Amino acid sequence: MFRPRAGVLVMVAVLVAGVGCRGPSSSESARTKPADVDGARIVNADREPGNWMTHGRTYSEQRFSPLKQINQGNVGQLGLAWYYDLDTHRGQEATPLVVDGVMYFTTAWSKVVAVNAATGALLWTYDPKVPPEWGVNACCDVVNRGVAAWKGKLFLGTLDGRLVALDAATGKVIWDKLTIDPNYRYTITGAPRVVKGKVIIGNGGAEMGVRGYVSAYDADTGSMVWRFYTVPGDPSKPFESPILEKAAKTWTGEWWKLGGGGTVWDSIVYDPELDLLYIGVGNGSPWNQRFRSPGGGDNLFLSSIVALKPDTGEYVWHYQETPGEMWDYTAAQQITLADITINGQIRKVLFHAPKNGFFYVLDRTTGTLISAKPCTYVNWATGVDMKTGRPIETGIARYPGDNPAPVVPGPLGAHSWQPMSFSPQTGLVYIPVNDVGFLYKSVARFEPKKLAANWGIDPVAVGMPQDPKIKKAILDSIKGKLVAWDPVQQKQAWAIERPGPWNGGTLATAGNLVFEGTAGGRFEAYRADSGEKIWSFDAQTGVMAGPVAYAVNGEQYLAVEAGWGGVFPLVTGEVAFKSGQVRNVSRMLVFKLGGKAKLPPLPEVEPPKLNPPASTASAATIHKGEAIFQRYCSVCHGDVAVGGGVLPDLRYSDTLASDGWFYVVLGGILQQNGMVSFKKELSHEDAAAIRAYVIFRANQSKGEAENGAGSHH
Repeated sequence: MFRPRAGVLVMVAVLVAGVGCRGPSSSESARTKPADVDGARIVNADREPGNWMTHGRTYSEQRFSPLKQINQGNVGQLGLAWYYDLDTHRGQEATPLVVDGVMYFTTAWSKVVAVNAATGALLWTYDPKVPPEWGVNACCDVVNRGVAAWKGKLFLGTLDGRLVALDAATGKVIWDKLTIDPNYRYTITGAPRVVKGKVIIGNGGAEMGVRGYVSAYDADTGSMVWRFYTVPGDPSKPFESPILEKAAKTWTGEWWKLGGGGTVWDSIVYDPELDLLYIGVGNGSPWNQRFRSPGGGDNLFLSSIVALKPDTGEYVWHYQETPGEMWDYTAAQQITLADITINGQIRKVLFHAPKNGFFYVLDRTTGTLISAKPCTYVNWATGVDMKTGRPIETGIARYPGDNPAPVVPGPLGAHSWQPMSFSPQTGLVYIPVNDVGFLYKSVARFEPKKLAANWGIDPVAVGMPQDPKIKKAILDSIKGKLVAWDPVQQKQAWAIERPGPWNGGTLATAGNLVFEGTAGGRFEAYRADSGEKIWSFDAQTGVMAGPVAYAVNGEQYLAVEAGWGGVFPLVTGEVAFKSGQVRNVSRMLVFKLGGKAKLPPLPEVEPPKLNPPASTASAATIHKGEAIFQRYCSVCHGDVAVGGGVLPDLRYSDTLASDGWFYVVLGGILQQNGMVSFKKELSHEDAAAIRAYVIFRANQSKGEAENGAGSHH
């Protein structure tokens, strides 16, 4: 196994720091330890533009690279420098770190890889050995978005809720701490951040009935320093902090028995000048407020940005974007800090484009709203009241009655976890936007289940109708786009239309470039000022992750992790094919000017044939099976039993014609593949009804294919 010698790393550090900007300070050039990152080095990241030392490159998380060796004039000469094939075949969402010539990145199942950033030569790998059965707790694929680096250590959050410190030189475990109660369905998919020697980490699981919080751990010892809960617990017990006593007054009923939600699953950002930590808080659990908080209320701190003191976790201020949240409108999307001129005055602001479709500019000192406008089509609100900071909801917003109208955006969000970027040169923010609505309809009675999606909405009502005209109209309405947004004028500067949603994160560079991967399998470059497409590469798979730019030995590189997956293809079924029918081919792709590497051609795969047994079950049984499938199975195997191309499409399953179905669903014989047993929640009759429904759908799809309507696989 190749590992760089200390002397090599020193030389790399010197050369990297010298590309495109000032040379390193004496302290920087004396570094001999891999990933020797500290707060001062991150604060001064622009002195080392060749490195990408923290998740968003700088504490501000603008995802702007000052490197311009690759620019609008020569980007057409960009070619593949090297690639690294991954051993996981699920969604890949990580942003790599590059420190002193070494790249560190994560993959699905929370694995970590360290490679030579110039050549791709493997240095080491680490597998935390997440139990495969824990995957059932992940709402949105077994993904991971990256590591944090600090003083020779790397920090990783694992899917099963651990925070792990690794030796950056060897990948060996230094400490390993469980951050969750394993009796609840928590996950960690986001990248940790390190602030003042404390590793900050949140978690996911709001769909699974958990209570959200963010925690800080000592980077040296792994001891927990503080924890801030984002929703109040049982009011009959002491509140963990004074602010939670106030927050509890915005809830009704017995929300704490359902968890409440509010998980901090992605956005954690630090401002060293103000010494404030900003967190983005997720959705309610269950989604439907009628069951979570039946008397209404704002339900703080759901769907809020909260500012904390990083030393203690003490509350400073909050701004709630979606009071009384009931649409899965998380505020966990990336927070970006910037100093911009508004009305002739320089303001310290934060930008936020959460799921709810509005673009917010806040004063990051006080949390005061400066402006908010929709950055794409929305119909749940007409705007934001500038006096109160509250959205002006429309009549259809809270899905009233038995025949509610589709709400836009839906739970996919107008903007999800895919990172946006901000260019100080153009003054524009580059946002991957989804245009997808959703039919929210309340269930009459909500009964939480451990292994089901606990939304509190009718799972059958949200399914894709099979009437061809209605289906076509729905599919035609679903789009994606790359939007360049002017945060001062609060208007679109330019946009690139996509066939469908779930396209990749963005990177802006000083070369007047914006890079973005697409769900359809391309990695592309655009002029940052005009949106003109000037370069494109066939990535062979959907690209969702955020790209980075770095330099080694005076040469600039671009890197992006590729691999189709995530919640969109897992859950949405046929809708997922709007974005492009791609396979999962998981890789790290790295580019440079004049790169000559070639990807191997994809092997030919014989399309599977639908050959289901005859559908003989009664309409009542099929209807029962549909309801159970949509609640329990669709979150992995696709809406109305149409697989989105990542996990098995059950319409093609050999077990439809045998008792093998029951050995899988109830017996758990595929638990090591992540398919747990559902025998504690489903009866044999329930499992038979699900099978009857899948057989019915398989025959329906086969008929469509034979009649020329097509069948996706």
